[in-house]
Amino acid sequence: MQIGYKLMTEAFGPKEIIRQAVAAEAAGFDFVELSDHFHPWLDDQGHSAFTWSMLGAIAQSTDRIELATGVTCPTIRYHPAVIAQAAATVALLSDGRFTLGLGSGERLNEHVVGREYPPVTQRHAMLREAIEIIRLLWSGGYQSYDGRYLRLEDARIFDLPRTPPQIAVAASGEPSARLAAECGDALFATEPKPAIVEHYAAAGGTGPCYAEVPLAYAPDEATAARAVVNTTRWALTGWKVMSELPNPVNFAAATTTVTERDVAEQFACGPDPARHLAVADRFVDAGFDRLALLNAGPDPDEFLDFFRAELAEPLRSRAAAAPVGAGR
Repeated sequence: MQIGYKLMTEAFGPKEIIRQAVAAEAAGFDFVELSDHFHPWLDDQGHSAFTWSMLGAIAQSTDRIELATGVTCPTIRYHPAVIAQAAATVALLSDGRFTLGLGSGERLNEHVVGREYPPVTQRHAMLREAIEIIRLLWSGGYQSYDGRYLRLEDARIFDLPRTPPQIAVAASGEPSARLAAECGDALFATEPKPAIVEHYAAAGGTGPCYAEVPLAYAPDEATAARAVVNTTRWALTGWKVMSELPNPVNFAAATTTVTERDVAEQFACGPDPARHLAVADRFVDAGFDRLALLNAGPDPDEFLDFFRAELAEPLRSRAAAAPVGAGR
């Protein structure tokens, strides 16, 4: 079991993200995870810097903590050859501390290049081809690929790590969990559904299982819940909505009725460690063994102190006592 910290790249500027990564290493986290967005979910978040620049800076600013994307879409806004090169570079800069998280993408980020945003079955097929291209380029030498959706012509990555990064594939249901097992080295999810891990294992997946745990620390529950409503209420819309809306204004309109009571049902809000541990337990019980703590509270440093004092030891104790599952 590893405990990670989700760096909210949509909520903070790039220098602050790098500072938080260094602070997370000092607080004892095992890894940091960065989303890879062009737009934030909401204008109120106010940021969305280039993740690959931040990854390089974090790799050079830390010594121990592992890095992961959570997640990158390598099919529309990016060509997979570009991601293969970027991931290889980050792996070198971090001395092998990097995991490449990949997914089929959201319209929010992918429509900006003016290409068609395809239906989910096609997105999955494109992701499969993208992973094949990435692995092909990581094998060395000049490579070409002629797929149904993606092509590669006489390309070579000159700077390759000795051991390629692991690839974690995002899943929300059986088809994507099966794709993760067949094409990836690990699973990535955002919901505490045992079925996702079960589908992954049934398809032959044996790697780590990453999940984001929704928390919001503040000195009182109401302050924490208000912070979630202000900046992170998009998380309650569900994947079918999250993958389809094109701009922050659409997410703002779609979440006008979200209340503090609504977010408290999904997020652990406030200063009570028991509440935060109970939300984490949902993911441990579902079979996930890489927990990325997503703090939607107003003060990241207060949360890091809270983690160090109240969450780190009991979380690791729970992990040690958890039954061995698909990702362990």
